Amino acid sequence: MASTSGNSLSSEGPCTKQGEADVSDSQVILMNSEMAVRTIKSADAAAMSAEDVTYALGADLHHGLTHEEAAQRRKIHGHNDFEINEDEPLWRKYLGQFKDPLIMLLLASAFISVCMRQFDDAVSITVAIIIVVTVAFVQEYRSEKSLEELTKLMPPSCHCVRQGKLDDFLARDLVPGDTVHLSVGDRVPADVRLFEAIDLQIDESSFTGETEPSTKFTFPQKLASDTGVANKRNIAFMGTLVRCGRGKGIVIGTGENSEFGEIFKMMQGEEAPKTPLQKNMGLLGKQLSFYSFCIIGLIMLLGWLQGRKMLDMFTVGVSLAVAAIPEGLPIVVTVTLALGVMRMAKRNAIVKKLPIVETLGCVNVICSDKTGTLTKNEMTVTSVVTADGIIAEVTGVGYNSEGLVYVEGAEADPHLHGSIWQIAEVGCLCNNAEIRTEQLLGQPTEGALVAFGMKLGIFKVQSHYKRLDEIPFSSEKKWMAVKCAPRNMEVLSHSRFNRSQVKLPEEYFMKGAIEQVLQQCVTYNSRGTAIPLTEKQLAEYYHTAQLMGRAGLRVLGMARGPALGKLTFVGMVGIIDPPRPGVAESIRTLQGGGVHIKMVTGDSEDTAVAIGSRLGLYAHGSQAMSGEEIEKMDIRELSNRIHSVSVFYRTSPRHKLKIVKAVQANGDIVCMTGDGVNDAVALKTADIGVAMGKVGTDVCKEAADMILVDDDFFTIMSAIEEGKSIFYNIKNFVRFQLSTSIAALSLIALSTMSGLPNPLNAMQILWINIIMDGPPAQSLGVEPVDKDVVRKPPRSIKDSIINKSLLGNVLMSAIIIVSGTLWVFHREMLDNIITPRDTTMTFTCFVFFDMFNALSSRSQTKSIFKIGLFTNRVFLYAVGGSIIGQLLVIYFPPLQRVFQTEALRFEDIILLVTLTSTVFIASEVKKLILNVQSKPYDQVKIDEFNYV
Repeated sequence: MASTSGNSLSSEGPCTKQGEADVSDSQVILMNSEMAVRTIKSADAAAMSAEDVTYALGADLHHGLTHEEAAQRRKIHGHNDFEINEDEPLWRKYLGQFKDPLIMLLLASAFISVCMRQFDDAVSITVAIIIVVTVAFVQEYRSEKSLEELTKLMPPSCHCVRQGKLDDFLARDLVPGDTVHLSVGDRVPADVRLFEAIDLQIDESSFTGETEPSTKFTFPQKLASDTGVANKRNIAFMGTLVRCGRGKGIVIGTGENSEFGEIFKMMQGEEAPKTPLQKNMGLLGKQLSFYSFCIIGLIMLLGWLQGRKMLDMFTVGVSLAVAAIPEGLPIVVTVTLALGVMRMAKRNAIVKKLPIVETLGCVNVICSDKTGTLTKNEMTVTSVVTADGIIAEVTGVGYNSEGLVYVEGAEADPHLHGSIWQIAEVGCLCNNAEIRTEQLLGQPTEGALVAFGMKLGIFKVQSHYKRLDEIPFSSEKKWMAVKCAPRNMEVLSHSRFNRSQVKLPEEYFMKGAIEQVLQQCVTYNSRGTAIPLTEKQLAEYYHTAQLMGRAGLRVLGMARGPALGKLTFVGMVGIIDPPRPGVAESIRTLQGGGVHIKMVTGDSEDTAVAIGSRLGLYAHGSQAMSGEEIEKMDIRELSNRIHSVSVFYRTSPRHKLKIVKAVQANGDIVCMTGDGVNDAVALKTADIGVAMGKVGTDVCKEAADMILVDDDFFTIMSAIEEGKSIFYNIKNFVRFQLSTSIAALSLIALSTMSGLPNPLNAMQILWINIIMDGPPAQSLGVEPVDKDVVRKPPRSIKDSIINKSLLGNVLMSAIIIVSGTLWVFHREMLDNIITPRDTTMTFTCFVFFDMFNALSSRSQTKSIFKIGLFTNRVFLYAVGGSIIGQLLVIYFPPLQRVFQTEALRFEDIILLVTLTSTVFIASEVKKLILNVQSKPYDQVKIDEFNYV
């Protein structure tokens, strides 16, 4: 802990400096007025002395501003909070959802249905429109709340000096020039230039990603203009947390003029991109509608040329228009996505925007924040090297007792490896931290040592000793020492394992930088015996510490003895914020599925590379890039180099945003994960922003599209699996709807061109439309997740829902349906007289074809017998209900009159079932052939995936 006390600064008056000439009252008023409108950038304030900052702001460090001065400045600078711009009213936002081309097309369809007095159909279309529009509106409204959530990190109150009195009041009332006091546990209320810092350490991880608190001092710093938050050691930033010590400072920036405010303004300037599904569905709706109307126009033209009644042809044309327009498409997409959201919630992933679910299936680059995402943001002892050469590995992550200590693959034994317990004892005694229910009270490094002691069962060793003196840590000394005496001479600690060692009445315990600790040592511990240190032994210790440092570990040396300068070296520990359990395995699985992962952190290069290596992200020959390098490049340059970089270090929020945009510039779909304030802007800009639920800040959660409740990186893999499955379910629906729509249109078109009567009347076409867009079609969207999809590479955003394979299946099904239906119609029309039986046979044939077509549409590649006939119970209920409805239309007299049908014989039903099952049989045969052909190509190398 740096112990840098600010000197008592002169306070001759708010605007007085020594050696200045006297000025008139009017000049003072003018100067005060100018100073009242001034704010100072943090980089400028860091380079100035506290006295110069005080003078520039017209402030008084000890007496503070008067209430009148503060009120005047508040009129100029506003309150110390963030104002959300007034947006358009909710009703206008709601109506704006109707501008979607597909929605406007459905509205036109509903209007035509009303004109034709087909009110039932008009009502069903209107209900579908309202559901889709309302869901879209709610999503948009919730996503815009991200800006408002920034205010939640603002502390409600602060300690400020006004008119010579220290008082507590709302932080939003602070103005530039105010004097604030900071103590342990306080959130910094504004950007503050420190003029007093006593052992002051501030947690800036939400800004920088650094796990270790930043040690603060008061003297000026000469910094470059683009220096990040981490290097400004005399500034306390709004929203950060005081971990240790106390301090005083003068407010230099409030609200939007703070570093926090810069992030706020960046968020305001960014818009979330449209998802691939939203783009695809809009295009698909336009294509379907255009082709449908072309066919309808052709049918009416041919009917007119053949001398048919235009009113009859218009009625049929309108019915076909209603059937052809995909009003079921938006609703099935919404239902499919909503069910996906529910399934993901069970997997501890909360999705805030429905279209995002499907976008997960397109993700091919994940930019992950390190601290709190890939790691737990809890410092942990992972390696131990004793003075007598025992090397131990420590398992477990975080501030708890979960984990074991291993030596050469076996659990450490207190009798064989007593030196390890000595190191833990020194670490626990020379310590001011405390862990309560996995919550750390104190510094992260000391918390790691306490957790290490907990794993060995000696964390309560402090209760056996009485602390007589303490020499606190400082950045100059780089060590801390305590002087202790046993409370009971019979209570021994390390002597449990070394009975020959003499217990001292008073003893010093020291921890710190290895070179500083060794300077205080004259002996080293070897199996309980103190042996004089030699140059050779010192060189070995330094070499070991160097190797641990290269691995990204923070190395602390431990010693104990009767007096400083006469200590015995007991060993060293390596501390790091290690990867979360299971993250490395998740990364390997994602990489195996064609997803590239990049780590983005504010940490140093050594730490970033070390963690990257442990996770399998960084190997020999890999590249790491610093924030400074990113700053010097434009988006185009960065996008050309970014595919070869797997680790980014010393990054700021602006750098993270640039990384996301560079990845997007290559046409990739990027998922950004994070937990801190510094991640919020990048989360909003990314195609998918993922926040941590437990450790994530409020603003981070609200800016994100998805929240991981358990902070488990593995959940992202499950979410990607779900996203891929949802897209395939939507394709299944489109295949069914397109084949039915094309078959219906072609049936009428061919009949018209052949000079035959219309095989279906208007009511029968509308019944087919209900089946096409109703329960059987909707149930295709709830098909269970296919576990094999996670092995497939990410879907390209350029891929349309309708590809060659899908179109082939659609045309094959449509041809079979039209051929079979026309054959039945022609067979029944042998007497050249159309009767209710003729249309009933044709109508029922088409409906039964639809049911078998829906069954074959449950999967594009797998046999129904492989995925299971009963795995989708909703589908079975929907198809069963539709068949019952069709039988009622045929056999229930009131419906016979409406649909102009008559009862069929049992043998007729058997004939129709046999004939219509051919569409299902043909599909199954095609899947079998394709699966046999594709087996040699099942193993696809990741290198073959297209990644620009």
